[in-house]
Amino acid sequence: MGRRSCSRDAEPAVVRVAVVGHVEWVEFARVPRLPRAGEIVRAERAWSQAAGGGSVAAAQLGKLAGDCLFLTAVGDDELGERARADLVAHPELTLHTARRPGPQRRAFTHLDAAGERTITIVGERLVPRGADPLPWDALEAVDALYFTGGDGAALRAARAARLLVATPRAMPALVEAGVPIDVLVASASDQGERYEPGTLASDPRWVILTEGERGGRWTGADGSAGRWPASPPPGPIVDSYGCGDSFAAGLVYGLGSGLRLPEALALGARCGAGCLTGDGPYPGQPAGDER
Repeated sequence: MGRRSCSRDAEPAVVRVAVVGHVEWVEFARVPRLPRAGEIVRAERAWSQAAGGGSVAAAQLGKLAGDCLFLTAVGDDELGERARADLVAHPELTLHTARRPGPQRRAFTHLDAAGERTITIVGERLVPRGADPLPWDALEAVDALYFTGGDGAALRAARAARLLVATPRAMPALVEAGVPIDVLVASASDQGERYEPGTLASDPRWVILTEGERGGRWTGADGSAGRWPASPPPGPIVDSYGCGDSFAAGLVYGLGSGLRLPEALALGARCGAGCLTGDGPYPGQPAGDER
């Protein structure tokens, strides 16, 4: 189980973690290179599984802490049920799902010879809502929570956690809810994850911008700023899908367990690097005893 730091003689406390966010049904195809327009490329390997930012982060948090509460929503079609069943099989997750009428959101991901992923999304993003019959009251006991999607009411419920970390992809809910965010984690190169100071009612304490193999940079609401280096992968690079969300999960766990920001960023970097070494987002994610 994940533990907070404490004195040598004291019993360490469990770090309770949660994710409120989305899940997608993802088809992966490993190809020698991306096809050119009009070209047919044969996949060397293909598989499907539940993934998406919420699922990936929840799995990594669960591996670090021993368990992660995951509140999400799925479609009421066959793929929605497959996604739910796939997540139930993750022993590190305590899963609660709301049902949405209509199809499950899905994605198709090409993985080239360098391990880079190129993603096509199909369908509307399904996220939990505050009106859903989910265990929102349980979030009051959570030490650190990562929010990847939901409505304003879901985010207000998530604010009950001691530490609230979010992605700019949930910006409509962040604006609607009007509650303070402790940390915002974004990609410096992804236009869908831009954040302009002043967008929210109050700026997050820290804004984290990942830069892939260059590590990343952070700024504080107090004017402080800094960088962190990337962590070397513990094995050959296989697949970059889910690295950013694994990084975010490591950061969330580190801050929730009482680490200082540089130490939490280093843990996040190790989680992102570990994710690079597996087929799909989950096999390479480090567990608590591998930190």
